Amino acid sequence: MENSIKIFGARENNLKNIDVEIPRNKMVVFTGLSGSGKSSLAFDTLFAECQRKYMESLSSYARQFLGMMKKPDVEKIVGISPAIAIDQKTTSANPRSTVGTITEIYDYLRLLYASIGSPYCVNCGTPITSVTIDHVVDKIKEDSFGKKIIVMAPVVRNRKGEYVKQLESYRKAGYVRVRIDGKDRLLEEDIVLDKQKKHTIDVVIDRLIGKEGMESRLTSSIEAAEKLADGLILVSIDGIDTLYSTKHACSECGFSFPELSPRMFSFNTPFGACPDCTGLGSSLEVDENLIMPNKELSINQGGVKVFGFGDGSFAKMYFNALSKRYKFSLDTPIKDLPREVIDLILYGNGGEKLELNYESKNFAGNYTGSFEGIVNTLKRRYRESTSEFAKAEMEKVMVTKFCPTCKGKRLNKTALSVKIGGLNIAELCDMSVVKIAQFFDELKLTSTQQKIAAALLREINERIKFLVDVGLGYLTLSRSSSTLSGGEAQRIRLASQIGSGLVGVLYVLDEPSIGLHPRDTAKLIKSLKKLRDLGNTVVIVEHDEETMRQADYIVDIGPKAGSHGGKVVACGTIKDIISNPKSITGKFLSGELAINIPQNRRQPSGKWITIVDASQNNLKHVNVDIPVGLFTAVTGISGSGKSSLINECLYPVLANKLNRARVPEGSVAEIRGMEYLDKVVVIDQTPIGRTPRSNPATYTGVFTAIRELFAATPDAKERGYTPGRFSFNISGGRCEDCGGDGLHKIEMHFMPDVYVTCETCGGKRYNRETLEVKYKGKNINDVLEMTIEEALTFFENIPSIKTKIQALYDVGLGYIKLGQPATTLSGGEAQRVKLATELSKRATGKTIYILDEPTTGLHSYDVQKLINILQKLTNTGNTVVVIEHNTDVIKVVDYIIDLGPEGGDKGGKIVAKGSPEEVAKVKTSATGEVLRNIL
Repeated sequence: MENSIKIFGARENNLKNIDVEIPRNKMVVFTGLSGSGKSSLAFDTLFAECQRKYMESLSSYARQFLGMMKKPDVEKIVGISPAIAIDQKTTSANPRSTVGTITEIYDYLRLLYASIGSPYCVNCGTPITSVTIDHVVDKIKEDSFGKKIIVMAPVVRNRKGEYVKQLESYRKAGYVRVRIDGKDRLLEEDIVLDKQKKHTIDVVIDRLIGKEGMESRLTSSIEAAEKLADGLILVSIDGIDTLYSTKHACSECGFSFPELSPRMFSFNTPFGACPDCTGLGSSLEVDENLIMPNKELSINQGGVKVFGFGDGSFAKMYFNALSKRYKFSLDTPIKDLPREVIDLILYGNGGEKLELNYESKNFAGNYTGSFEGIVNTLKRRYRESTSEFAKAEMEKVMVTKFCPTCKGKRLNKTALSVKIGGLNIAELCDMSVVKIAQFFDELKLTSTQQKIAAALLREINERIKFLVDVGLGYLTLSRSSSTLSGGEAQRIRLASQIGSGLVGVLYVLDEPSIGLHPRDTAKLIKSLKKLRDLGNTVVIVEHDEETMRQADYIVDIGPKAGSHGGKVVACGTIKDIISNPKSITGKFLSGELAINIPQNRRQPSGKWITIVDASQNNLKHVNVDIPVGLFTAVTGISGSGKSSLINECLYPVLANKLNRARVPEGSVAEIRGMEYLDKVVVIDQTPIGRTPRSNPATYTGVFTAIRELFAATPDAKERGYTPGRFSFNISGGRCEDCGGDGLHKIEMHFMPDVYVTCETCGGKRYNRETLEVKYKGKNINDVLEMTIEEALTFFENIPSIKTKIQALYDVGLGYIKLGQPATTLSGGEAQRVKLATELSKRATGKTIYILDEPTTGLHSYDVQKLINILQKLTNTGNTVVVIEHNTDVIKVVDYIIDLGPEGGDKGGKIVAKGSPEEVAKVKTSATGEVLRNIL
């Protein structure tokens, strides 16, 4: 076998026909400036060709998809291996996907609970067991020599009623003696029971004394009792009662428990799922406070803010009819309307007929009809609608709430009544991974249970250990995968791959250190080395300095980004990179280049934004002061509560108050100091769009000005083209075959979906007539294919366009294309597009900017650019708050709020606050420890 993987003539994207040799069975880091070509080499060339070659080896059915898979622009790759890509785009949006299901730990837990779980009655909580009749006979023979034995059928246990008919049927069947409320009675007697009181009725099947004729009579008596009481047998030995069940039935109320099976604990099947939420654990519910966000306004003043019930004639018609019929004014502020009127508007008038009068420019008429209410209308429309736009609009007044039946546990009451160590499966999954490990360490099992569960527990414990090793011990198994960050999702997949034990595989990872506190990076590196030591080649696209220092081999791509990159600047060991004068990475590693600590930091002015009593997720009722007009970093161990504090407590309240948004608010008592702000802007890493039609040009709004420019050309005027002709979102100028996408999405079923170029337009999005219109020799597609850097020069004399493109260039995105599909942008790139969009707007000086890990995907060279932009925003009076792990950012901010001390249940507290120098003095702070080594 080859000792290395050799790439010859790689030309994908901006790569300059490069040759690279990568040592096999080593940990190799691809690094370089953002946009230099690292991902083009690692994912678009190396992994893509490995995947394509693998497809060639599969069945003829699989090979039919080969033609749809684009061959990377590379001459050849020698020494190729089966490859697995572990990137940041692998989280499932499926609400049924959880940490437990994607790690397969939940599958093993289902088997465990089905194997050794102890069921309890869903009605009264009584433990339920099951035995055979032979077992009962053997047990009685063993314990009853020379003792008085009575076999009974427990037909009524602790229930109210007279039961006259039942008692009569027992008499006819030949059973002449019953035990009622502990006293023996003959059925020949007139028995009167108080139907308001609970009774216990046991039918006496036989009396046995001593050993004479015991076994045959005992067996027949027990069989009779089991049949009469549907699986229950009550045996009294010298007055001590013992209850047995052959059908997993409750001894107190008779509840019959089904046989335990793994599917009973699956929330994705009808056998285990909660019947009301079908296993989702939650549902979208309409929130009346979002429908009427400002109750100071009347309905006529626009107090009702919801899709389909604005100022339209239909809504007005119903509101007028309700007002007339139930005698209330549409000019009364909503807060002053009686509750019954609010209920009429929200939930309808119960089918009562209304006199409706409809008037518009084109039509008028009188009708009769009832009003189903805004809430009921929205629920129906949401259920029936096929429009993603309409659903998105309706979701603006909806909030996710726990299912009232299962309280978010996803399972039905039968599944939740099975326990191990006192916990049901949902309670166990709600614990952090670290606590689950502790639970199984302390779990006491019988010798039989240990034999049954040994293999399952080994698999569970190994997978849990892998999660802890990659810094994810704070996660719960019940956490929805859609809430995971890109870094968390990637590390979960990494943990799963370590557990798979595969060898001879090429693993390609995309910045696995994202979202990880510097303290935990060592754990991650240890896991990566373990993957390597199994006999695999691990290729990592990474900017983290510690990961580079621990790598066996480094490939530095550059020297700059975009058209100025795409070359191999240096490769070899860390020493080789540092000693290469052409490597910007080497200069940062050696200290020749560095992000300097500021000489003077801004000081708090006395104006604060105060978060009062925040208890969202794991936050421990914290109070936090954020200085106005300063550059603040919120830090802490992964899972310590940073996002809960800022994104779920602070932002929603500010957005609802300052931006008049309708965002569900987290668990926080109050936000003070909002008078110092006039706007909140959140810049996160969610995609700027979910289709190829979304791109930086459309998101920033610069495409509108570009379309207007093309519509003003002589060619366009001569043909009568308007700006709409140059939009690929509407019919007319776009290619109708691909709908303006330029691509066709092919579902691969057993592999990730593949996008193939549209054959009609060749990926140009537009029809031939539209592409004939040119500005300065370029058609509209040519402009979209320009990099930001190229477009900046091309439009240098058009201020309305240049301003927006300049902002994209300033945030380090000069290398991406103006029309690059949103689906191809990383989370960090999407975040910087959003930042550029805000930078191109006129600043007020009273804005608070919230950024969640803005350094994602950035080389130190680009981090410096980002810091300069954030400092510039702060210099104009704005407040900047970043959630960040990057030490280069943390060391330059004015103020730090550090959460911890650990993640999950052990986090959620304020560990330290103040300037970086002040936080460095706090010995209990993990961030402070890192800062002590830097400052």
